[in-house]
Amino acid sequence: MPLILITNDDGVESPGLKVLASALRPLGNCVIVAPDRDNSAASHSLTMNRPLKVTRIQEDYYSVDGTPTDCVVIGLNKILGKRPDLLISGINPGPNLGDDIAYSGTVSAAVEGTMYGIASLAVSLAGTQPFDFARAGKVAAWLAAIILKQGLPENTLLNANIPGIPTTQGVRVTRQGRKLWKNAIQETLDPWGRKHYWIGGGTANLDPDADTDVSAINAGFISVTPIHLDLTNHAGIHYLKEKCALEKIPIPLHPSVSGQS
Repeated sequence: MPLILITNDDGVESPGLKVLASALRPLGNCVIVAPDRDNSAASHSLTMNRPLKVTRIQEDYYSVDGTPTDCVVIGLNKILGKRPDLLISGINPGPNLGDDIAYSGTVSAAVEGTMYGIASLAVSLAGTQPFDFARAGKVAAWLAAIILKQGLPENTLLNANIPGIPTTQGVRVTRQGRKLWKNAIQETLDPWGRKHYWIGGGTANLDPDADTDVSAINAGFISVTPIHLDLTNHAGIHYLKEKCALEKIPIPLHPSVSGQS
């Protein structure tokens, strides 16, 4: 029976996590290793300045007082008795689209699994409260079954976003779009009149291209984006080598650095 590692960035008590685990149990043996509290926007961070505590809540259900990436690392290396067949992170209440995936703890957990060579999937539900996690759980289980049967390309994870509407238009395989935010820094004053800044809110500038994850969700489609671990801009290699001749330009080092007299 397949072994499935489940995590998230919203904490062990997140309803999305519980629905996901319930939806996946018919597919295999599910083990939950999730943060003990909300770690939204934790990105791909590891806790290295203090020890981490693991709490066994019940059989195959653990919390870690760290980040989603911590949970994956500890789950794979210390909790599971063998290598899992699949890692799934979610279900996140809110989408992870475009530029937002750089901050996403949900997606970063799947990135960490992929770095270990494990087929990994991040699942997020768009829309606003109340979230229909049951629908998203069915989609997650459907995708999980496909991945368990077909596998994924090397060094590739899937980032799935599900529209928060009762019915969907279908599935689109998409590329990562752009999603920048305007007016996302809010000014506020403390009781002594000192200025502080709060990051959050604002208005999203959405990518208009039809083949992106952002456009698919806005059109009512489930978006499935394959994300590669290689962040290299391969066209940029040619640009730097040929147009900029970067490898041929003398480096203006100080004589003491270059060793020249």
